[in-house]
Amino acid sequence: MEITYEGQPVRIATGGKGHDSDAPGVVLIHGSGMDRTTWQMQSRWLAHHGFRVAAVDLPGHGLSGGEPIQTVEEMGRWTAGLVHELGLAPAHLVGFSTGTYVALEAASQDDTCARSLVLIGTATTMPVHPELLSSSYDDVGKASGLMVSWGTGSRSHRGGHKSPGTWQIGASRAMLDRSPKDALGHDMAAVNAYTNAVVAASSISVPVTFVLGAEDKMTPIRASGDLISAVADHRVITLDSTGHFMPTEDPIAVRDAIAEGIGWDGTR
Repeated sequence: MEITYEGQPVRIATGGKGHDSDAPGVVLIHGSGMDRTTWQMQSRWLAHHGFRVAAVDLPGHGLSGGEPIQTVEEMGRWTAGLVHELGLAPAHLVGFSTGTYVALEAASQDDTCARSLVLIGTATTMPVHPELLSSSYDDVGKASGLMVSWGTGSRSHRGGHKSPGTWQIGASRAMLDRSPKDALGHDMAAVNAYTNAVVAASSISVPVTFVLGAEDKMTPIRASGDLISAVADHRVITLDSTGHFMPTEDPIAVRDAIAEGIGWDGTR
C-alpha cells in the first residue's frame, strides 16, 4: 500500500492482508540501499499469523518518494513518527543491518513507539571500508559485488537455497543494483558515521532479540558484545552457516527468530 507521510509517498508491504486494528503491529526496516522486498519471505507469514505488518521503504528507497535521509538519528525520528501515523504503536520493530540502528534510535527517541526490538545483523559500530564507501556513490555495481561476496555465508555461496529456484547471490545483488541514485551511498555514509548505538540501547526498556550470523563478516558476532551488554532485557539467537544477509539467506530461521522475539505463542 502507499500512504503520504511528511509530504512524500511511502510504500509499505503489508504481507497481503489488511490491518486488523486489534492485532499487534510489526514494522520491518531494511538495510542500506535496500527496500521492503528484503522481508518478502517473512512479511506474509507474519500477516497470516495474527500481526499487522508494515515492511517499509525508507525515503528515497524502493518506491518511496523524497531523498534518502542523511543520518541514522533522523531515520529513527522518521520511523517513530511513521509507526504512530500507521496506528501501530507500540509496535514490534524489526531491523536488518542499518535498520537495526534505525530501530534502536526510534525506540530511544520515542518510548511509546516500540514494544520490542528484533535486531538482525548488528554490531556496536559498523565502519565501512573507504573503497566500499566511495563505490557506493560512484559504482553501485562494484559496491553490491563487494557487499554480497563479503556478506554472504559459505552455504549460500555453494547454492541450494531453502526457497527453490532462489539464487541468493544474484537476488541480493539485484536488490542493491536497482536502488535509487545515491541511496546506497547516503546509507553507508550514515551508518559509518553513527556512534550512538550503545547509548541508544542503554536507554530503552523493551526486550531486544539479537539475531546474529555465525559467518557474518560485515557485523561479526565478536563486534556486538558491547551493544548486547547495554540492553537490560535481551536474548541472542545465532544462525549457523549464515552470513550477514540473513533475511534472504535463511528466511525460515529468520522468520522463526522474529516470531520468538515478538512473542508469538503459536495460537494466531
